[in-house]
Amino acid sequence: MTVLLWFSAFILDMKLGDPLHWPHPVRWIGRLISRSEQFIRRVCQTETSLKWGGVLLWLVVVGSTWLASYWFLQLAYGLMFWLGCVAEIWLIYTMLAGRSLSDAANAVYQALCKEATDHNNLNISRQELAKIVGRDTSQLQPPQISCAVIETVAENSVDGVIAPLFFLMLGGAPLAMAYKAINTLDSMVGYKTPRYQAIGMFSARMDDVANWLPARLGWLLLAMAAKWQGQDFRQALRIGWRDRYQHSSPNSGWSEATMAGALGILLGGPNVYFNQLVEKPWIGDAKREVTPEDIPQSVRIMQVASVMALLLFALLYSLFSVMI
Repeated sequence: MTVLLWFSAFILDMKLGDPLHWPHPVRWIGRLISRSEQFIRRVCQTETSLKWGGVLLWLVVVGSTWLASYWFLQLAYGLMFWLGCVAEIWLIYTMLAGRSLSDAANAVYQALCKEATDHNNLNISRQELAKIVGRDTSQLQPPQISCAVIETVAENSVDGVIAPLFFLMLGGAPLAMAYKAINTLDSMVGYKTPRYQAIGMFSARMDDVANWLPARLGWLLLAMAAKWQGQDFRQALRIGWRDRYQHSSPNSGWSEATMAGALGILLGGPNVYFNQLVEKPWIGDAKREVTPEDIPQSVRIMQVASVMALLLFALLYSLFSVMI
């Protein structure tokens, strides 16, 4: 029954994505982070106290998220079994981001396709890209825009689908939702900028810990998905392994390098973040120029890898359930 709920939630995400005005737990987590951060900054005035405040921020947000998810499901199942099933499907559905990631990438792709006939669409593609990346997009040209989208699709295939499913297998919806809190903390405060260096250090480290195994599973799953899509499986594995640490994150390089190898393109390089030039290593081999058509290819690889992850974790969960 549990696995059936997983599949139902996965299909729901594939069909609906994340409608903008629907209630969403990640938005609630974001508000909790913002308000908690404001309180901690008022109380903690030194760098050392901000570091300890960052630990408290992480404990409060992650702990509250797990507890809220756990008691929400307990209450729903306590009222009525079918209500509990609906609540669990909804909770799992909200933690998956495959469809929303696909839609965001496709919005940039569509604008790039029209850019050849209408230059205004280049600005539209930059604006759409700015919704999903932290870098400055105002001066990016089509090849750079395509690279940025592909990097985002590769990285978020782990953060948005594979890792939530992994933690769902380990500890059910409450643990998977706690992972989303960890990931959201990293995306909001886990920056190496003067403002967030102290308060966000612990959140960034814990996100690295949480994603350690999912990122490495993502290497294998993305490579197998690339083979399924007719791309170069061996090259995906080889580049994924070779360039896995050509990234500031100990985890993101695995998926980005694997995607670069599968498509035979070069990713990474210098970019502007928060008005600062950040020199990043190059990832992959430039066997050919990056084109907008690489965007839907990367999305299809992500989608196939997501299905493979669901099947793998469902199988492992079922086998473990039988054993005990």
